[in-house]
Amino acid sequence: MLKKVPHTYVIVFMIMIIIAVLTWIVPAGEYDRIDKTLEDGSVKSVVADGSYHEVDSIPQTWQVFSAFFTGFTNQSHIIIFILLIGGAFWIMNSTKSLDVGIMVFLRMIRRLEKYRFMQKVGVNNIVMVLIMLMFSAFGAIFGMSEETIAFIVIMVPLAISMGYDSIVGVCLVYVAAHIGFAGAIFNPFTIGIAQGIAEVPMFSGFEYRFICWLILNTAGFAFILFYAAKIKKNPKKSVMYEADEYWRSQHSVNEEKIKYYTPVSAWVTHILTVIALALFAYEYPETTLTVGNKSIVFPAVPICAGLFALTGFLTLLKSVHFYIINLLMFTVVFLIVGAMGYGWYVVEIGTLFFVMGLISGFAVGMNANEVTKSFLDGVRDILSAALIVGLAGGIIVLLQDGKIMDTFMYSVSDSMKGIGETGSVSAMYGITTGMNILIPSGSAKAALMMPIMAPFADLAGISKQAVVLAFQFGDGITNMITPASGVLIGALGIAKIPYDKWFKWVWPLILMLTVIGLLLLIATVNFEITSF
Repeated sequence: MLKKVPHTYVIVFMIMIIIAVLTWIVPAGEYDRIDKTLEDGSVKSVVADGSYHEVDSIPQTWQVFSAFFTGFTNQSHIIIFILLIGGAFWIMNSTKSLDVGIMVFLRMIRRLEKYRFMQKVGVNNIVMVLIMLMFSAFGAIFGMSEETIAFIVIMVPLAISMGYDSIVGVCLVYVAAHIGFAGAIFNPFTIGIAQGIAEVPMFSGFEYRFICWLILNTAGFAFILFYAAKIKKNPKKSVMYEADEYWRSQHSVNEEKIKYYTPVSAWVTHILTVIALALFAYEYPETTLTVGNKSIVFPAVPICAGLFALTGFLTLLKSVHFYIINLLMFTVVFLIVGAMGYGWYVVEIGTLFFVMGLISGFAVGMNANEVTKSFLDGVRDILSAALIVGLAGGIIVLLQDGKIMDTFMYSVSDSMKGIGETGSVSAMYGITTGMNILIPSGSAKAALMMPIMAPFADLAGISKQAVVLAFQFGDGITNMITPASGVLIGALGIAKIPYDKWFKWVWPLILMLTVIGLLLLIATVNFEITSF
């Protein structure tokens, strides 16, 4: 008889206990930190190479419990973001608009099945690849990570409605974005900071990184499509089949029972929203969209506002359901404009989705009390996902407070001496991969590791671009498996996927991508790559 697998909370807490025990065994130490001005003018606190020194040990005991509190406060931005998303989408779900949108979308793709080419390739395969390609590009270009949480509640129901499971739904957005994150082309949070610290031209070497991105996408998407085809053929083969009943019951709707209508409240809501967008467009007549080190200036906000006014009017002529779907699409558009043009992060994006939820509720005629109740129902439903993010944050707290994080970095970096070019770049890749399990934040890891790794490039006779690439692969790929990642834990929590089931499914994909990353790295050493 098999023992019951521990709850995700239990797994994370056990990891915290192990780290607390290590603080009694591993010598405490730390690097000195200095401020470094990067090429883009920003100032980053980085470690001073050669400054490692031992410090008094601070063994962690009762702090295992207080780390949950501290982790909760450190990860509060993600936790609040999750709660806002949960509440906002619960309001939208109560309008049945998302279900209508999924039904219309599925009806459209089924019409394409009459074409022979579509039958041969598979309409569902094309749809999934296009969705994953979009999110992968977002991850590669502007470092989409936390933002993927908002799309889980859209993609999981869509995947299940297409005959797949919640794992495929998470793959469509979260995994795709993090494959793009790993194969980053212009990601400012990893490539930008790492290259700035390594003192190489910002976003240089993007040609080879683009090739790497294509290869990682091809391998990753193929793995996901193969799994999706297996689940489509027999849904009961999914380890999430029974648990996905939650999503099936939430989004099961009979099209014949849907009443298409447009209340007066929807028109009033639209007029007020257009007025607000007009004021927003007046305040921001032009937007500078930045991709890598290239920028383009054009009136993005006025154009989006005008298009929303027009499409909102047209969809209201049909039904309030289509108006809300249109609202959702433009929410995503404004998210992209905000992220690429104004540096929006979880605060602005969470607010954007929160407002979307309020507009959805008032559009169908809900009063303030009904909107509030629906929002709180959504927060209650998603609360467990938010709490686990705080618990996962406690892992990092114990490492830092126990003064052993820098010790790990010093020990592994010291082991790289005298191992040759291929050995050095492989070791850097392995070190970053290992450190990513402990420190999921790419920018924080760059500040810790790049000042130590970059000087090794000259000693080992390898390009600093190869060092950056080793950091990039090591930072990105294992984001999809580390329990210390608040984004991963949050995404799994929203999708209702236990960590143990996710780990069992994702580790072969991680292993495959890790091997591919190593081969792409070795190529930079053993072959002449002119773009480097």
